[in-house]
Amino acid sequence: MNELALVQKVWNYAHVLRDQGVPYQAYISQISYLLFLKMDGERAGLVASGLIKGGSSAIPEDGRWAVLRDLQGEELTRRYSAILDQLSRLSGIVGTIFLKAQNEIQDPAKLRRLVGLIDGETWLGLGVDVKGSIYEGLLERNAQEVKSGAGQYFTPRALIDAMVTVTDPEPRETVHDPACGTGGFLLAAWEHMRKKPMARNAEVYTAMRSRFSGVDIVPEVVRLCAMNLYLHDIAGRDSLIEARDALLGDGGKTYDVILTNPPFGKKQSYRIVRDDGEIDTEREDYDRQDFLSPPRTSNSISCSTS
Repeated sequence: MNELALVQKVWNYAHVLRDQGVPYQAYISQISYLLFLKMDGERAGLVASGLIKGGSSAIPEDGRWAVLRDLQGEELTRRYSAILDQLSRLSGIVGTIFLKAQNEIQDPAKLRRLVGLIDGETWLGLGVDVKGSIYEGLLERNAQEVKSGAGQYFTPRALIDAMVTVTDPEPRETVHDPACGTGGFLLAAWEHMRKKPMARNAEVYTAMRSRFSGVDIVPEVVRLCAMNLYLHDIAGRDSLIEARDALLGDGGKTYDVILTNPPFGKKQSYRIVRDDGEIDTEREDYDRQDFLSPPRTSNSISCSTS
């Protein structure tokens, strides 16, 4: 199955959500929660059988896919809603992934249908990077449907790979992306670094998993990036991804390597609620003196520094 077919297959699951009246903006969350739990279950099985390296699942046993897969009716809806609530209250990367997670599929039959469709596939056994392809593909399809645009989330894979090759991060270096999207640069850097001879040392390899971090201003994208890193066995149990505006400051942290496709615009928009309850959209200019001769453009420009 190629990437286009894979994304189309998952997007077809959205028909189940459309029938439930779930808005487009919620498709990604609702599908990704279930996909993540299924893939986490598969990953845990592969680790237990010794087929892949990695730590045990960070999901509590009473919140894993095996608990959901055979439930029916109101019990499925009740248990799934309770699992999302439980996971949303955890700390670390699981809490980041399920932050404020809620079940919006209230029809037990439609939830059962979606669980069955997802359970019918062995996702980690497909011949493509199912994690990145699905999440980025869902974002792109969602952007097309709602005409909202999501170009800032996508940097061509060929460009990412070329930038990582030129930058050539080493296993003992820290890597950061201040506009991380779904984690494309971080994942490419991980694959590059783990092939280095130094990474054959077990101690170095283990430490390398905590050397990646990222920031994104969009909470939903932070969720997807955290899912992606966790399923690639990079993040461990601690969340290395933050939801904040990286243009407001670096937080006093420094890194060995920065790999990013950053926004160079100097304005942001935000919403405020007036006294009468109406919502206004306001714009604010950034004044970043540490940007040397920034280009005058509203578009993203790819760059990398080391």
